[in-house]
Amino acid sequence: MIKEKLIPYFENAMIEYWDLPAFTDYPGDAMNYSEVGKRILWLHRLYESAGIKKGSKIALVGKNSSNWALIWVGTICYGATIVPILPNFSPEETQHIVNHCDAELLFINKSSYQNLDRDGMPKLKRVYALEDFAMLCNGEGKNIKEIPPYEEHKDLHKLSKKDFAIKDVCDNEDIASFIYTSGTTGFSKGVMLPHRSLLANLIVAHENLLFNVGANVFAFLPLAHAYACSFDLLYPFTRGNHLNFLDRIPVPRVLLAAMKDLNPEVVLTVPLLIEKIYKRQLQPLVSKPMMKIALKTPILNKIILKKIHNTLMDAFGGKIRELITGGAPMNAEVELFMKKIRFPFTIGYGMTECGPLISYANWQDHRFESSGKRVKYMDIKIKSDDPVNIPGEILVRGEQLFTGYYKYEEATEESIIDGWFHTGDIGTMDKDGFVYIRGRSKNVILGPSGENIYPELIEQKLNNMPYVGESLILERDSQVHAIVYPDFEALDAEQIPQSKIKDLMEQNRVDLNEQLAAFNRISRLHIAPEPFQKTPTQKIKRFMYN
Repeated sequence: MIKEKLIPYFENAMIEYWDLPAFTDYPGDAMNYSEVGKRILWLHRLYESAGIKKGSKIALVGKNSSNWALIWVGTICYGATIVPILPNFSPEETQHIVNHCDAELLFINKSSYQNLDRDGMPKLKRVYALEDFAMLCNGEGKNIKEIPPYEEHKDLHKLSKKDFAIKDVCDNEDIASFIYTSGTTGFSKGVMLPHRSLLANLIVAHENLLFNVGANVFAFLPLAHAYACSFDLLYPFTRGNHLNFLDRIPVPRVLLAAMKDLNPEVVLTVPLLIEKIYKRQLQPLVSKPMMKIALKTPILNKIILKKIHNTLMDAFGGKIRELITGGAPMNAEVELFMKKIRFPFTIGYGMTECGPLISYANWQDHRFESSGKRVKYMDIKIKSDDPVNIPGEILVRGEQLFTGYYKYEEATEESIIDGWFHTGDIGTMDKDGFVYIRGRSKNVILGPSGENIYPELIEQKLNNMPYVGESLILERDSQVHAIVYPDFEALDAEQIPQSKIKDLMEQNRVDLNEQLAAFNRISRLHIAPEPFQKTPTQKIKRFMYN
């Protein structure tokens, strides 16, 4: 059991790093930790005026921004429950979540609010604009006592750090956040994360991650997702970092330009971005005939790989100490190449229900194709007679584990059995505790003789074939089928006409089948005319293509 508490981490950070930059809406001006603290105290006055109590639910809809982070931190420090809602949810789903979570306040962009039916959200007391905290609507009548804007609270402006304090009213079992998942199955459930879950993730981060005080953090993954929220906001804020918010996941060109500007030391990203950088910039280089010959010569191999390493380091700003990927599997070919050039990257594993971290290892200790080893406070076991060699469902328990799904006892009871959470992920674990993810149990295809076919592993190989942008392996008519979205940028660059695409993809199918066991082989390949629909962590929404 953890004896520490979460809110003091926030309070101490605002006092200790009082004069350091905290938040920037990249590439704008910075807001110092002192300003964040004062604005949070103003936010608490706003909550009091609205009758918000400990445990009240406050919904937050919007893209990454300083105000988003202010509301998230301020709500938890007040003792209320923050409900971040992904901005790419439809208006209907957003409204459903606002009602389902019993939200009393809603913070949302003005343009997004126009798409909602205010009368269809009767429990809301007030609605505020995320851009400037202007009141958009109130449900308390004309006599509402609205507090003045922050700029008029002179006492807060004069506050010194020796007088700054936040009253801690919470216990570790109190619910800090509801996160409504947007997974690959298409059904959102409200994951209740207590203070202890966020705290356990925070302690693990402080003991393992390499952020220096004052270092830049580039927060472009959606903060409404547990992965980014914990490690692009919660941890770096309590570490005294300068958080630079971007309101979307950038294309590789934009990402690398920002890296050169910010020179971050640690970057959180998703495998798809790294795979695109590899495929567009590195793979063509090492695939040239002369380069292949040179790489087979030991001395030249060492020189070339070191040069590629230095070039990639420079592309990421030159100060990268660790690049952490998660949220989806990493392509094995890309991972192997990154290891060859000794680029400081690692892969973690987590789930929203664990707030999110389950396993992690720093880049020096990371093992090929693994997702790290179990972290502090977390227990992992594989539901298999031979967990090292035979894949089985991954079960977890520990301080990070969620309390349950809000208003969904049946799903809670089905997923947590005898204290163990059934993740639905299939994998193995070696004798040293390193976890190897094979796929999702719901995605496993049963072969003709009862073999388990893991679509994700076939997709990794198919994605490395010429002119393949992304792919999806599915079962249709008791056969393995592939859907491929071609890499149109590469096709255009080489002036290959669209009339040739079908033949190129069919040749890919034939070539790939030669590498696969008979029961894994692809029977038919279909071409998708547009990219696959994805979750915020860039996992394909499989349910849309079954």
